[in-house]
Amino acid sequence: MARQLHINVNIIGSGAHPAAWRSPGGHPRALTDIDYYRTIAREAERGLLDAVFLSDGVLLKGNVRSGPPIHGIDPTVLVTAMALATERVGFIASVSTTFNSPYHIARIFSSLDHVSGGRVGWNVVTTRDVDGGRNYGLADLPPRSDRYARAAESVDIVTKLWDSWEDEALIADPSRRVWADTDRIHRIDHEGESFSVRGPLQLPRSPQGRPPLLQAGGSAAGRDLAARYVDAVFTAQHLLGSAQAFYADVKSRAGAHGRDPDAISILPGLNPVIGGTEAEARRRQREFDERIGDEGLLAGFAGRFGLDPGDLHLDKPFPAHLLPPTGDTYGSTGFDDAARSLIGSGELTVRELIARGSAAHRVVVGAPEQIADTIEEWFVQRGADGFNIQCDIYPGGLTDFVDQVIPELQRRGLFRTEYQGTTLRSHYGLARPASRYAVAPALAGGARK
Repeated sequence: MARQLHINVNIIGSGAHPAAWRSPGGHPRALTDIDYYRTIAREAERGLLDAVFLSDGVLLKGNVRSGPPIHGIDPTVLVTAMALATERVGFIASVSTTFNSPYHIARIFSSLDHVSGGRVGWNVVTTRDVDGGRNYGLADLPPRSDRYARAAESVDIVTKLWDSWEDEALIADPSRRVWADTDRIHRIDHEGESFSVRGPLQLPRSPQGRPPLLQAGGSAAGRDLAARYVDAVFTAQHLLGSAQAFYADVKSRAGAHGRDPDAISILPGLNPVIGGTEAEARRRQREFDERIGDEGLLAGFAGRFGLDPGDLHLDKPFPAHLLPPTGDTYGSTGFDDAARSLIGSGELTVRELIARGSAAHRVVVGAPEQIADTIEEWFVQRGADGFNIQCDIYPGGLTDFVDQVIPELQRRGLFRTEYQGTTLRSHYGLARPASRYAVAPALAGGARK
């Protein structure tokens, strides 16, 4: 089968643009409106997208007087509501290994996989926000290296727990008075640097066996974690050359860990702004920008880098010397590297940088054919296996993408015209793994290993 794009939609509040919540078609109360999320999930399914992606934050962040926060309802709760409103589209929920125990994570995602019929994936995050840690009783966060070591151990434990029931363990035969074959249920007896976990999980093996793992770290530690464990990688990339280098690096690391590099999908973020023509799309972008004004644009951009807005001018080149040093303990390496690649020699003005998404994900403005062109170029040139899209406003921006861009990608033979399976693993072309304990000899008397 020819290589096909993978496309998720990332729900960011009312939309990726900060003015979305007070724009025509926006939803001021989206943060707590379950029907709003169900509508987006149905649109994603209508467009045959792989999944709805939900990031997470564990603190009230931003100036909520001037706009809603991005994160509110726990993403694992939202997945349950959206899964019950759809049949095929997948869901990816973010849960931090810094604040959650592996058993808790394993149980949550096994539960979600049963509830959704095998349509859920775990986005493994380590959390970089110090204030988030303070909500969990931590005066400070561990260094990045320690957080990634804990994450790697957590993933190892979670996948062992998912495997702790063999597929044939559940019998449920009233005539034999046998509910489970205890010879096929195994303790994991994990003893590690951060955790001691006995197991087994209290649930039978879920429909996918192991829900897919996804991750978004751009640092060396993050890339190595991705190469060792995950099925898809989210990344912030603005230039094709940088994207190709990241793509090749992660795939090479995967091969070094004995994995098939093609089994890992690299999915940069992409913010499409769609119009019937390029002029219409640029007018759309300009109208959104005008709702927050130059002062709001500048403040948002400066805030991303911890800068004083007074040191910047929208229509002058960005003073690259003001960027904070690279390699700080808590910042996002991926976002930082992407921003620096775009800022480059300082030839672009701050306004131009904002328009291209330098403080977040790449923004592409144009007609449907132009959006499809850049998606195809990055896909064919091995800068991406697909994209995690963020629409300027929901649900309207997603509807535009589904109605106008998806048919163009299908016409080019780049995207599915129907779902080929019913699980998230099938959408990503991943086989259902057997339990690692299935080949272990059963212990006499029904004892658990």
